Amino acid sequence: MRPSEPAAPAFVQLAAHPLRWKLLTELAASDYRVRELVERVGQPQNLVSYHLRLLRGGGLVTTRRSSFDARDSYYHLDLERCAHALAGAGTALHPALGFAPTPPPPPSPPPAERPAVLFACTGNSARSPIAEALLRHRTDGQVEVTSAGSHPKPRIHTDAVQVLRDQHGIDISGQRPRHLDTLLGRRFDYVISLCDKVREVCPDFGDHSRLVHWSIPDPAAVGGPGPVGHPAFVRTAAEIDTRIRYLLPLLIPAPQEVQP
Repeated sequence: MRPSEPAAPAFVQLAAHPLRWKLLTELAASDYRVRELVERVGQPQNLVSYHLRLLRGGGLVTTRRSSFDARDSYYHLDLERCAHALAGAGTALHPALGFAPTPPPPPSPPPAERPAVLFACTGNSARSPIAEALLRHRTDGQVEVTSAGSHPKPRIHTDAVQVLRDQHGIDISGQRPRHLDTLLGRRFDYVISLCDKVREVCPDFGDHSRLVHWSIPDPAAVGGPGPVGHPAFVRTAAEIDTRIRYLLPLLIPAPQEVQP
């Protein structure tokens, strides 16, 4: 008697649908609201919402209420979970096809022209300076990176300074918030907003810049300095660091292997 054929892994079943695959590829680049995804994939909202619901049910996509307009939500693709799901799908097909779900490290030596990245949030006191410090740390000078805010605070949040120092060995205690307007005229390859509010008011840095949005809640809204706010900053730094690890191969592509 022929044994029943095994079902395809859940990731394969979800990603194989053409519209769901299109949604995954769009969300791999940036967080989006549903109406933006409707425009980008060219399908009716009810159909897009249905397939987003399936992707959420499969754990590949998450949502967060917009801090700019609470009636809106941002959809986010969990790349870390996708990496593990892809690894599991490969192993299910054949043990030799399994792989470590870790983004490749940036190559060495650095490229001749460094890519430039701007991280933007409202106060430039928590999320964007954390992102700036982590990207600079991970690329070791191979990327020109800065951060700024639409309404900069007087100083960097003490919990941001503490988390970077304790968790990553990075000292930003001497850094001061800066205004986005002070960077007008500079060329950036990527402009990454980490705040739903600043996304709506971010200045135009030219057609050359690739606009990306990471919808990340403000850890400072949880509480003030000390034991109340600190756990939120730990979670925020961890999420930003994960996103940065998956950004690295886009900023500094791995060298192509020369075929014999």
